Amino acid sequence: MSSNASRTALIELRGDTDSDLEELESLTLELRERLLELDVDGVDPVQQETVPAGTKVGGALTAGALIVAVGLPALRMVLDLLKTWIENRPVRTVSVTIGENALEIQAVSSADQRRLIETFIAANDSTASSLTDSAPRPRTPTNANATDES
Repeated sequence: MSSNASRTALIELRGDTDSDLEELESLTLELRERLLELDVDGVDPVQQETVPAGTKVGGALTAGALIVAVGLPALRMVLDLLKTWIENRPVRTVSVTIGENALEIQAVSSADQRRLIETFIAANDSTASSLTDSAPRPRTPTNANATDES
């Protein structure tokens, strides 16, 4: 896979403690629209794997989660958008997962945050040949640092 090949990124929003599900859904749709303005191959809501009993099947979405198909050149634009987007929104953290690599972007402006973004981009460039087109599964990251678990 070349460095320009599309990767599947899972983007998950975590709201402030006083955020509700409706607000998170609205923020997710707003972010989706902003991401579609970039040079990405696609942005889709994440479908729930299991639907609660009594709910009609087909169309149940996971609030706060998007799947983005993005090439390496546009990945930096996506991460920069996420970094600035959360600064004025009731979102505490945005996590981005591509394959085994994960990054959490917090609503803080710092050199460390920029370094983590650069490390995440480099990790996804170097692991391009080992990535598949399968979508990553939502997970709960254990810390606020970029990780390379491979």
